[in-house]
Amino acid sequence: MASMGPKVVKQLSFFQKIKYAFTNWYIYACGYRQLGLRAEDLIMDDVPDVAEAVKRLPRHEQDLRSFRLKRACDLTMKHIILPKDQWTKPEEDISYLFPYIDLVKKERLEREKWDHQ
Repeated sequence: MASMGPKVVKQLSFFQKIKYAFTNWYIYACGYRQLGLRAEDLIMDDVPDVAEAVKRLPRHEQDLRSFRLKRACDLTMKHIILPKDQWTKPEEDISYLFPYIDLVKKERLEREKWDHQ
C-alpha cells in the first residue's frame, strides 16, 4: 500500500481524508511494518493457490519473503521491534504476490471449467 502524497491528500473530500487517516492508523496499529513485513507477507501459504503463487515468485523475492517472515518470528519471540529506520516504509509496502495469486486462480478456474466439460 503506497501512501498518497500531500498534494493528493489536500484534494480529497472530508470523508476520504477520514478514511485515509483511519487506514494509516490501522496499518500502524497492526504492527507488521514495525517487524519489517509487507502486507502480503501476512498471507499464509496454507491455501493451495497461494502456495503455488509463492512458488512462482522469482527466487530472489522468495528469499526476501522468507527472510522477512523469519526475522519477524524472531523479533516476536524476543518481544522487540526493529529500530524505526528499519521499519517497512509505505512506499516499500507494494503488491508483489497478488498478481501471481490472481494468475493461479484464473488458471485453476479455467482448468476446472475444462474438466467439467
